[in-house]
Order: sequence, then C-alpha cells, then structure tokens
Amino acid sequence: MKNSLTLRRPDDMHLHLRDGAMLAAVAPESARDFARAIIMPNLVPPVATMAQAQAYRARIMAALPKGAQFEPLMTLYLTETTDPADVEAAHLSGLVKAVKLYPAGATTNSHGGVRNFDKVMPVLEKMAEIGLPLCTHGEVTTPEVDIFDREAVFIDTVLDPLRRRLPQLRVVMEHITTEEGVAYAAQGANLGANLAATITTHHLILNRNHLLVGGIKPHYYCLPVAKREKHRLALRRAATSGHAAYFLGTDSAPHSDALKEHACGCAGCFTATNTMPLLAHVFEEDGALDRLEAFTSLNGAAFYRLPPNEARISLVKSAQATVFPPKIQSEAGPVTVFDPGFAVHWRVQP
Repeated sequence: MKNSLTLRRPDDMHLHLRDGAMLAAVAPESARDFARAIIMPNLVPPVATMAQAQAYRARIMAALPKGAQFEPLMTLYLTETTDPADVEAAHLSGLVKAVKLYPAGATTNSHGGVRNFDKVMPVLEKMAEIGLPLCTHGEVTTPEVDIFDREAVFIDTVLDPLRRRLPQLRVVMEHITTEEGVAYAAQGANLGANLAATITTHHLILNRNHLLVGGIKPHYYCLPVAKREKHRLALRRAATSGHAAYFLGTDSAPHSDALKEHACGCAGCFTATNTMPLLAHVFEEDGALDRLEAFTSLNGAAFYRLPPNEARISLVKSAQATVFPPKIQSEAGPVTVFDPGFAVHWRVQP
C-alpha cells in the first residue's frame, strides 16, 4: 500500500477566480497547490479584449499571497464582436493562452456568448492559423433539448461540424461529463494533436443521484450537470488511463452560500481547496496512482505547449481522515468547500 506520492506541481486547466472580494478569498486556495491555471473570463463585464485580460491578470496577481508561485494563464471571452486582430495580438504577446466559447445562456454569466457561429468564424479562422486553442463549454441551449443531453447534442451539431470546417483549429472540450464526450475526445486526439478534454474533480465523484436523491443538494449543482453513473465511470476510466487527450480542469467555481442556497441557485462546485487529495483518493481506488501526474501535471501542459513544472508537491496518506475546512470566508459571504461524501485520507504535505 503506497502512503506517499511526489509529482510535478499540477496545473488547473479550467479555473474560476471571480473578482473583487471573492477573488481575494479564493485565489490563495488555488495558489497553494497549483503552479498555473487557465483562468475563465466570464466576469461581468466579460474579459473580452487584450486590455481587459491585462487588467484582470494584474488584479489576480495582487490577490495572491506574498511569495506565491502561481501563474494565471489568461483567456478571452468569445463574443460576436470579438476582433481577430486583438485576439492575435493578445496571443503573440504571450498574455492569452486560449479563447473561451460560451453558447449564450449555457452557464454563469454566459448571456454575452455566441448565438450565431457565422459571426465568429473570422476569429476562429485566425485562431486556427496561429494555433490558439478554443475552449468550449460544450452544451447546446435550445429549450427542446433535455439538459442531460446537451453535451452529446453539442458534439453532433456544433463541435463536429466546426472541426470539419476548420480541421486545424485546436480545441479543448471543457469539463466533459458523458460517455460520448470521452469517446469523441479520444477519437479526435488519436487522429492528431488538435483535440483534448478537461475533466473536473467533482464529475469523477458525483452522479445525478448525489444531486437529487433525498432532496436537492445545491452544493452539488454544477453545469454541465452531473449525469448517470455510467457516465461517471467513463470519466474515471478516461482520467485514470494516462491518455494524453485528458487532463485536469477543476472548473472550481466559487459562489457565496447565499447564492447557492437559493430558489434559483447558482451552478458551480468549489474544489480548489481539496482537489489534489480527492484525486489521489480516486486514482488509488482505480489502481492508477502512477498515472495521476500525467492527468494533473503533464498532459495539459503538453497540449498548451508549456514546459512541465519543475517544482514538486508531495501527498501523504495517513490512517486518520483528512479534515478539510467546510467553508472559505470572504467579504462576499462564505463559500462551501466541496464535500465528496466519503472519508479522504490523503493530504498535500506543506
């Protein structure tokens, strides 16, 4: 039985840090264990231009604890008025590592997202030309499509046609949640290096029963919503496989308890605090601790054409269960830390 593990410091390839008081509270939680993170741009207003990304990065750096070794990797929010020249300049400057596609209405602060894909084709064509990845929130939002089917329909009706139209476009399927997402990412990656997928910590743990059975659990509500058990197991097989197509993107998404525990509660699970111990637990259960480093520290860096981190972190396992803080306090209100619903015996060694 392995009781310790050392690996390269991980990267979080899908992270929400918010802004203002919430940013100040949650940024240290990610900076503690992670070296880099792809930062989501869905603020109000969204981070849609190079100038806005520069300003947001400065606010993130100011929110980090003194001496923190954490690099925010900035993204731009794709809108129907995004300027291809601004995107190219942001990429060439080294500031922006990806552009994020939100179908309008798909998730938190996505109302400014894309409705007509023809209007964003000039941007996507420029991105394909310069090698800048497109990160997709892969769900359709048409009301006739069941919320549990949105990802599979997006693949068939939006993503696959887009990739056929622009085969050189580099795409990350964000926070996949289905067998269909797992299969499509592997198939596309096996045909070349232009497709990959992130998998969250919470989707490796939750199925839709956890959300709904015995009463609605608002802190398990996220978008994309957790699916059937067969889909969770497909995600576990993918994440623990070592396959280069899959890497960690926590989608850690803080909301104050008042906004989660609400008649129309916000979507998001806050996992920044305890992701690495949770992943060690999952990978150990699946006999794949030797592949945790690939999932958290190598595959994502390789896709984004970044060097792997030289610094290391160590995790240790003890007989006594690890106690995680139930909440993170912020001036915007308390934020509940994701509770997996089982005892975890791994912890990151300080």
